[in-house]
Amino acid sequence: MTVRILPLPETEPPASDRGLGALSTDKGNLPLDSVGVHASITGLAAGIEVVQGFRNPFDVPLEATYIFPLPDRAAVTALRMEAADRVIEGTLKERGQARQDYDQAIAAGRRAAIAEEDRPDVFTMRVGNILPGERVTIRLKLDQPLPHESASSATFRFPLVVAPRYIPGIPLDGERAGPGVEDDTDAVPDASRISPPVLLPGFPNPVRLSVSADIDPAGLPLTQIRSALHVVSEEGDGERTTVRLQPGERLDRDFILRLDFAPHEAAALSLHPDATHTISVAGEPAEKASEKAAGEGTFALTVLPSGDARPSPRDVVLVLDRSGSMQGWKMVAARRAAARIVDTFRSEDRFAVLSFDSVIERPRDLGTGLVDGTDRNRFRAVEHLATLNARGGTEMLTPLDEGCRLLTGSTRDRVLVLITDGQVGNEDQLLAHLEPRLKGVRVHTVGIDRAVNAGFLNRLASIGRGRCELVESEDRLDEAMEHIHHRIAAPLATGLTLHADDFEIIEDTVAPARLGALFPGVPLVIAGRFRGSPSGTLTVRGTASDGTPWEQRATGIVSTARAARTIWARAHLRDLEDRYTVGGPDDLEQRIVETSLRFGVLCRFTAFVAVDSRVVTEGDARHQVVQPVESPQGWAGPAAAPAAFSATLDSLAPAQAGAPAPPGAPPAPPNVAPAAYGGPPPSPTGRPIGSSAAPRAPRRRAPRVHTLADFQRELANVLDRLRQVPDDQRAHHLLTDLLPILESIVQRMEALSLDAGSLAALRDDLRRLQPAADQATVNDQWTRALQALADFTGESPPRRPFWKRPK
Repeated sequence: MTVRILPLPETEPPASDRGLGALSTDKGNLPLDSVGVHASITGLAAGIEVVQGFRNPFDVPLEATYIFPLPDRAAVTALRMEAADRVIEGTLKERGQARQDYDQAIAAGRRAAIAEEDRPDVFTMRVGNILPGERVTIRLKLDQPLPHESASSATFRFPLVVAPRYIPGIPLDGERAGPGVEDDTDAVPDASRISPPVLLPGFPNPVRLSVSADIDPAGLPLTQIRSALHVVSEEGDGERTTVRLQPGERLDRDFILRLDFAPHEAAALSLHPDATHTISVAGEPAEKASEKAAGEGTFALTVLPSGDARPSPRDVVLVLDRSGSMQGWKMVAARRAAARIVDTFRSEDRFAVLSFDSVIERPRDLGTGLVDGTDRNRFRAVEHLATLNARGGTEMLTPLDEGCRLLTGSTRDRVLVLITDGQVGNEDQLLAHLEPRLKGVRVHTVGIDRAVNAGFLNRLASIGRGRCELVESEDRLDEAMEHIHHRIAAPLATGLTLHADDFEIIEDTVAPARLGALFPGVPLVIAGRFRGSPSGTLTVRGTASDGTPWEQRATGIVSTARAARTIWARAHLRDLEDRYTVGGPDDLEQRIVETSLRFGVLCRFTAFVAVDSRVVTEGDARHQVVQPVESPQGWAGPAAAPAAFSATLDSLAPAQAGAPAPPGAPPAPPNVAPAAYGGPPPSPTGRPIGSSAAPRAPRRRAPRVHTLADFQRELANVLDRLRQVPDDQRAHHLLTDLLPILESIVQRMEALSLDAGSLAALRDDLRRLQPAADQATVNDQWTRALQALADFTGESPPRRPFWKRPK
């Protein structure tokens, strides 16, 4: 069913804060009406309560779905549903069982709510059988660490909106995995679960937002509190401070507080015994004390390194995202960040700069390999960066793969730096493909956005044993670049290992699992589980940049902070999930579920579900509303027709096609799907997590159909790039650049019944080409390939420069 909204009469101007997309009833029209976030920050950890208020202003029972973000490092430890003076505590269960309990409850006419994780920072809340006029409140409890940005600064970051993400791959047949606006694809099989609809520009602020934070430095020398993107008020007595967000803000960007500290202890170790194994006290029987000493607990080690490392020659590949989502201030900041990094290269370093959208581009005259960090080459690179504008799709797999190839075989310190907003949906596919190619390569990520995909960028940096730096504004760039300079410099120590005295580190519990390297001014935080008495020391050992042994020792201090256990569990589960993504043992899924349930922390294989025992309505067909979200601040809003637009009611329509909607059924929220950024070629899929038991909903939108002109434009860019390849690299580019693209395009054209005969023949020729073929064979194939591409795109071969023409 489609409702057409006609232009408003010119005699009555629209009310303030209204515009296109401002459909409304007297009672409102969206189920989510409030979000509250309260954080209690103690030292370098925060306990958070998130309160979501859902209200049904219509005359039929409602099921509301809300796709929302949470901090990627936060541990979700509890869910509570409150409705009609009833309080129902949620239970953490295996995800398939939780979904079954929820669906059965809704079918039986009972209220229910379920919270699921689809990405480390993207979650889905479903609240069913909200009665007409009723309000349901959902409370989530979280524990979150405050990651160090430097030795003197920590950050509390709370995301408030899921930004549109680029979805590559070929749309899958069959039903969707979720209710979002994007089609599931072979590269992102759960795309419809991470793509909420987006409000049109001008829609009245639909959600009341409140954010507050009580800050207790817990003995740390706190000197300053800074709010990055919001105006806040502060009140307190000097030791404890409360920060509040001003009313009226929208959920369109991250909430960020930075806590600055004076220099403090170089290494600190806290030991947190489990509640059932408390510290023995004087006067207790010896057998009871020994029983407690044999218990388990959680340790947290923080090392704040100082000093400088001896520089050594580096090979650095800089990969810059110039896709459509990077437009505006983000592209300016990305160019500046990349140029600052290029300026740090020394003559003994080698580097390459790759900018990408749907294709890869390189600076002119620098070839396709690594070049020396001379003044001339650095100037050419910066000159290239200055010309870049945002465009096209975020095809991230190929440039990252090319960056790994350029670093393969080098005996130098190898570094890959990715500058992006991270707004892609195929995170699992990327990590599964890159992990085996990153052996010996450190990966640092720079995330630039006010609603950044921190989950993916932290995961990639963790797998690459590097660090992630987030930049939310141009004002933040200079400070961030100082941190980035330390991160890509020579490490103080590598080959880090842990050694405990007087207690035992439980095997395979250290998080992060990949310790990586230690960099000047960059804190290292390690957590894990221990067995034995909560006392002793922990030593980090490695090899310094000059080849000498390096170590840092810390003596344990017993702490009863509850959050340490859950924060470790979340980090450990994230490591296990990433291990599952890149291919782990068959029993890894069961281990993840058992760990999640044992420590009471939500993960991608479990879910919190709350079911009311009272039957409140008949178990009729659900009337579902998917809550649209804000367009992130700084993004170009989705386009809308100036005179009228259509809002679809598929999710609320009766099952029988053409039947009228039931009386009182809510209108569809005024939203549109974000425009895709370019045409995605398919890529090998990663191993999806938690998608097998996904709920199914009817498909509501046909995938974008590519035309012959789309494929011609795509190959024209490839042809331009190939014409710049040096003679001695032709074989490599035919096989690793052109062949995968042809595989993709031929497959998509054949699926659309387009004639791909000439491209299929070229693809088959390249399949038969051997990497070690003689140069004559390669040159012959190269000539035929360029001619075939020129014929397909309608271009003429470029004329040879006059000084190269035969006389």
